[in-house]
Amino acid sequence: MKGINVKSEIKPLKKVLLHRPGRELLNLTPDTLQELLFDDIPFLKVAQEEHDAFARVLRANDVEVVYLEDLMAEVLDLDPAIREKFLKQFIVEGGIRTNKYQRIIYDYLNQIKDNKTLVLKTMEGINVNELTRNIENSLVDLVSEESKMVLAPMPNLYFTRDPFASIGHGISLNRMYSVTRNRETIYAEYIFNYHPDYKGIVEKWYDRYDSFHIEGGDILNLTEDTLAIGISQRTEPDAIDSLAKNIFNNPKSTIKKILAFNIPNSRAFMHLDTVFTQIDVDKFTVHPGILGPLEVYEITAGDDVEEVKVHKIEDTLEHILEDALGIEKVTLIKCGGEDRIAAEREQWNDGSNTLCIAPGVIVVYERNDVTNALLEKHGLKVLTIPSAELSRGRGGPRCMSMPLWRED
Repeated sequence: MKGINVKSEIKPLKKVLLHRPGRELLNLTPDTLQELLFDDIPFLKVAQEEHDAFARVLRANDVEVVYLEDLMAEVLDLDPAIREKFLKQFIVEGGIRTNKYQRIIYDYLNQIKDNKTLVLKTMEGINVNELTRNIENSLVDLVSEESKMVLAPMPNLYFTRDPFASIGHGISLNRMYSVTRNRETIYAEYIFNYHPDYKGIVEKWYDRYDSFHIEGGDILNLTEDTLAIGISQRTEPDAIDSLAKNIFNNPKSTIKKILAFNIPNSRAFMHLDTVFTQIDVDKFTVHPGILGPLEVYEITAGDDVEEVKVHKIEDTLEHILEDALGIEKVTLIKCGGEDRIAAEREQWNDGSNTLCIAPGVIVVYERNDVTNALLEKHGLKVLTIPSAELSRGRGGPRCMSMPLWRED
């Protein structure tokens, strides 16, 4: 399967992108947790075991699993010039400004001959004490701590949902909210520009060099012609405007309407997919805190390429989704049910962040037992995975996966 084909949240998943957590988690410290967007430091060995269990569940259900690190290594294997370009760009984007350190880090990375090892090292980060340097000739070197990270790790990479989003036959290659995470999008840039499975056959609806931030967790493919996008802590309305114009003005796009949901600007409502996710033709998991009247904006094509039409909708989530899907009745299954304490606890542990791999078949964290029991009661086939360590990054099975191909 070459290219991208994602026009739904629920149709059978055939191919998905993951990233197996690596040594980047070992470079988290209590002092860097906030900067690197974690609440605690996962135990790497167990996090990898949990992630491997996730991949096994997907493969057991006929989903092809590909890994970000493998695709990127395959790109670097194509041509030494691509590898050189990537390393130089990666170093600059990592905030290395002096010619001296750009050269030292380039030489250090370039001596890694195996490209997968190289890719994993770029994800892990680089400690100053790994580098060969003459500290007597530099004030910076003399005063730097021996444990200083000169290139920061990227521990959020196992949340592959956010750096780009599959939309129809194309992608939104995102400009992300934080500097920490925006560096992650370089891998998708190279994969979609150079990998033979994607080069020249994937439309780009948005680019990482655009001005406003948007993240994949805020983008849901409701139908072949309707997108839902969250206006959230991580996604700006300006980005949605720009994405809409690009989509509506491209004849290869099937999207006719975008529903922009204005959701609370807080970590608990980080992305739209932490608020609700589709799990069946007529069923959604939902954060209980979003069930009142909503402020939603319907965006359609304007009269010329520089315009869009925007219509404000104030209605309940049920009615908005019923209208978007063209069905009579939508069932909203509240995370934690009617138990407020369970709802808050399980929402914090991504109880409504489910990955649907076929209509009515979902992957969830096993720890959210109240929500999972409710889902089974509503007739869902619930596939559970362990998450004691994975959930420390505040993201569930949907966050940890980017569909590349779903059946039409």
